[in-house]
Amino acid sequence: MSSTDDTVPDRSFLKKNEDSSSLSVRAWVRRDALPCKRSHSCEVLTSPTDSSVALRAKDLVHAVQSGTGVRTLCYDSGYLNTIMAKSSITFIDGERGVMRYRGIPIEQLAEQSSFLETAFLLIFGDLPSQTQLEQFSKLVADHSFLHTDICDYMRSFRYDAHPMGIFISSMAALATTISAGDLQHLDKHIYRILGQASTLAANAYRHRIGRAFNEPRSDLGYTENFLYMLDRLSEDDYRPHPAIVRALDVLWIVHADHELNCSTACMRHLMSARVDPYTAIGGAASALFGPSHGGAAEAVVRQLERIQTVDKIEPFLDRVKAKEERLFGFGHRVYKSFDPRARILKEQVEKILELIGVEEPLFLVAKELERRALQDQYFRSRRLYPNVDFYSGVIYRALGFPTDFYPLLFAIPRIAGWLAHCREAQLAERELDLREHTHVIRPAQVYVGAAPRPFVPLHSGNRPPYQERDIECYRTRLSTRRRLGLLSGARLEERIE
Repeated sequence: MSSTDDTVPDRSFLKKNEDSSSLSVRAWVRRDALPCKRSHSCEVLTSPTDSSVALRAKDLVHAVQSGTGVRTLCYDSGYLNTIMAKSSITFIDGERGVMRYRGIPIEQLAEQSSFLETAFLLIFGDLPSQTQLEQFSKLVADHSFLHTDICDYMRSFRYDAHPMGIFISSMAALATTISAGDLQHLDKHIYRILGQASTLAANAYRHRIGRAFNEPRSDLGYTENFLYMLDRLSEDDYRPHPAIVRALDVLWIVHADHELNCSTACMRHLMSARVDPYTAIGGAASALFGPSHGGAAEAVVRQLERIQTVDKIEPFLDRVKAKEERLFGFGHRVYKSFDPRARILKEQVEKILELIGVEEPLFLVAKELERRALQDQYFRSRRLYPNVDFYSGVIYRALGFPTDFYPLLFAIPRIAGWLAHCREAQLAERELDLREHTHVIRPAQVYVGAAPRPFVPLHSGNRPPYQERDIECYRTRLSTRRRLGLLSGARLEERIE
């Protein structure tokens, strides 16, 4: 914003408060836009040395409406510039392509950690000791067994039901078998949700392919147990290949959390209403099920299947530049440089393909598509770099997972992040920020509808008709057959008369 003078204020608007270590900012508002004070001090919530400057919305609004009786709100469609929570879980610097869990670079975790160790870090804030990790792993494994009613419920779905739909419904159904209403005992639900999520996902997969469910094994690691439940037939000693287990571990580490994305924000909204954690996780998974959120990896694979061969990449990119096609797997709302998770997964793709011993044509197309897009000035100028979905879809394809199972493979690790945010929001209520966090999250709106008007009774004959279009019912083949049958029956009655 600008001042009332012709001179623009210099960049020294940030200053350190004399009585504390906090920062404050001076918000300049045009007088000819709204009647208000020339400037107003606003507290800076985050240090601008490492990321962006965050101001309290109520302070900024007060700077605008001060001296007037007019209610003032900030309009921010899509929350692109709105911060709805203070979090210490995941740090992202999209300009530099940096991502950290609890301060630890994602590259180090992917190289040296395991998924359950990373989940512990996200949820509880620090890396566990050897004893703590063993106890945590045992608690999660011991709580991976499902109530028989839930298994029967999952078997009741149609054979062709989408695995993600089965998972979402079954996760919410867990709230009916476990006393989940007491949020003060959230930690015990953390073990249950983490443990049972992989079992629910494996059962959804087995139901889809018409096979009996496998019981989890407490002596296997988290990802190893998941692959065991997916693939075991009748062998008593079946064990997944260690390289595939490690590849899935890395995939799940980089997918475990990603700040306040759509599904995580949805989970925080639900938890603010004191919803039980099982229903909240089911709601977050529903948001992840949306093709614009959790369906990107599937879209990447289908895009590569359409391209088919390397010689068709250039015509495809020409269509993208002409806005006739959409390029999936490139660009991100947060990252303005290379997605750090994509670099990690690119290495995993090469390892998996070498292990399987199959030349995956889609990977050759993916590598060449990446190379040409990065060399093309059109995409470079728009800062469209490969993101995590670009290579995760190829890995899932190489491992033989069906495309409709990709959202579930995304949801299982993201549950660790959802639980971390759930616990963080609950702890915030008990600390100094009590007054900020106890209210139900309730965004405001700008009403742009009709002006005040009277109700016109239907029998008056003066009600104006609905102007846009006729109200139609979607016609299926069944309804078409019935309509034709009813018409033929009516004609037959006319002939008889």
